[in-house]
Amino acid sequence: MILVTGATGNIGSALLKELHACGAGPLRGLTRDAARAVFPDQVEAVEGDFAEPASLKPALDGVRSLFLVSRLGSDADILEAARQAGVEHVVLVSSITVQTHPHLGPAGENLAVEQLLKASGMAWTILRPTQFASNALMWAASIRGHETVRAPYAETALPTIHPGDIAAVARVALTEPGHQGRTYALTGPEPVTARQQAEAIAAALGRQVPFAEISRQQAHAQMAAVFGAEAADAVLDVTGGDVNDELLMVRDTVSQVTGVPARPFRQWASENAVAFH
Repeated sequence: MILVTGATGNIGSALLKELHACGAGPLRGLTRDAARAVFPDQVEAVEGDFAEPASLKPALDGVRSLFLVSRLGSDADILEAARQAGVEHVVLVSSITVQTHPHLGPAGENLAVEQLLKASGMAWTILRPTQFASNALMWAASIRGHETVRAPYAETALPTIHPGDIAAVARVALTEPGHQGRTYALTGPEPVTARQQAEAIAAALGRQVPFAEISRQQAHAQMAAVFGAEAADAVLDVTGGDVNDELLMVRDTVSQVTGVPARPFRQWASENAVAFH
């Protein structure tokens, strides 16, 4: 039995489809509201809340492999619940900032979860993706309203990754031998700037998407109201304010693990155009 947490999210939903398509065996998707979850046929929807690790016990019953997105709850309690339930292998989604920006608070938190997993006694595979293509969804309301997309560091190009490629690597790690004890840094196939992302969405929509660069200060004021000042600073550092060669590097890990090239941002934009209509 494989349990996919975050099963209705950008990675988890794609992973369930991948696992179902390859005949991976019994599958469960963890969600807060099983009645509203739309999963592939024969995928069991189970309810659980990361804020209450005890609620995960029924979901973990009989599970041997777990897909876990870090920092959605008390990871120490979640991992302990998995260990006690007899989970043998955990595929963890961490962040590439663990290796590119270890001094930042969120990166340190991700590293701490990685260390907890390694010390748990369960087999592990760690995925460290870079910036998600789906982060562009934060522009969706503006684009639907035919408003100007405003973003800082408009010309900083990062190797943004399609969430489906993270799911594809996770599927291989969960179902094929040779991936336990491995850490994979994951990127997309090419660097793409914020301005180019807006242009790709415009192409998918068949209309103009106005774009304007804003200052770090302007962006920080908007982000801090949602995420807090420290998290806003960290995001702004890794999206343009403090980039380095390690962060900017394009890696072929996705193709090495899955045998299929990583998908470019324009493909994600085309597949998700409905979100911007």
